[in-house]
Amino acid sequence: MSSRERILGRVQRALADVREDDPAYEQAVQRDYLREHGNRTVEQTVDLLAENLADYRAIVHRCTEAELGATIAGLLAERGSGTVVVPPGLDPSWLAAADVERIADRAENTPHELDRVDSVVTACAVAAAETGTIVLDGGPDQGRRRITLVPDHHVCVVRVPDQVVSSVPQALQRLDPTRPLTWISGPSATSDIELDRVEGVHGPRTLEVVLVSDQPSVEVNS
Repeated sequence: MSSRERILGRVQRALADVREDDPAYEQAVQRDYLREHGNRTVEQTVDLLAENLADYRAIVHRCTEAELGATIAGLLAERGSGTVVVPPGLDPSWLAAADVERIADRAENTPHELDRVDSVVTACAVAAAETGTIVLDGGPDQGRRRITLVPDHHVCVVRVPDQVVSSVPQALQRLDPTRPLTWISGPSATSDIELDRVEGVHGPRTLEVVLVSDQPSVEVNS
């Protein structure tokens, strides 16, 4: 008997006492948990996102739509970035003011090529304020998953308030589970048994988040 046959046999035995009229999982599991914690205004939700992002050691900036190109150019210049990976659907105006070489996101990009790139600039699908989490879904303005995991510096643009929700359950309602989802809570990091934190383990060492809206606000840095 093969391993596959043994596993399928165990599954079949485990399901032997399940009646055909038992409710499906979606109906059997109660989903009456809270969709968000607290009663916040839109502005308070965005402020909470900025606070939790900074708490995770992401660097948070705020600007208006008109300031976005100059803001991104300034971040790349400050970093000393000469090359930037660009998703195919990224708004060209975002990098119009940046003096950088643009590297197109292509299937042919090798890990070694991406590792030599200084930065990557993307949009996002949604951001959850309560956990300080940004989600990418591989959309045209976000590109392939690997372009945000190999380069050491990631600039991610979040439109507020449109792309900001309070909680993970609310974020899930906006996402397509069949897409390649990447959940980001601060720079890539891990800690050993002595709690020594190491950043840049399986993704960017530096995450900069730009919260862009039509309303000017005070910048928040970690």
